[in-house]
Amino acid sequence: RLIVSPADGRVVAVIPEREEHFLHAPALRISIFMSPLDVHVNRNPVSGTVELVRHTTGKFRAAFKDKASLDNERNAVVLASGGRRYLMVQIAVALARRIVCRVTPGDRVRRGERFGLIMFGSRVDLFVPPDVVPMVQNGERVHAGTTVLARLPAAAEGG
Repeated sequence: RLIVSPADGRVVAVIPEREEHFLHAPALRISIFMSPLDVHVNRNPVSGTVELVRHTTGKFRAAFKDKASLDNERNAVVLASGGRRYLMVQIAVALARRIVCRVTPGDRVRRGERFGLIMFGSRVDLFVPPDVVPMVQNGERVHAGTTVLARLPAAAEGG
């Protein structure tokens, strides 16, 4: 019941907050900044079913700024897995300006599989259920599909 990184890069935030646009619920946001030197392939953090994919046009602010998640061009993917919902938001920046997403609602996906990419420097925000146990902190380097970002609590592992 592990949740793996959707992107290569550096963790820039591990913050509990309420996600109002797609989950409408409390969540833990883990933000990963991808520099132009990182691999920009994005991978599924969990196995499950794609519930929603929504692209939003916008500006191209610096990816490490919190305002980028609200103002920048972005693509949101909601995954359902084991009775829980996860949200990945691919965020484009000035250099990127191109988001590729290769999943559609109804697709069954597996943890670690490629689902898309963002050209050049960018950011991925991952919103996970608020009761998960984070395994990373700000400043850590992570690798898509292999670095464990969080794990479900012991009570959820059996169900």
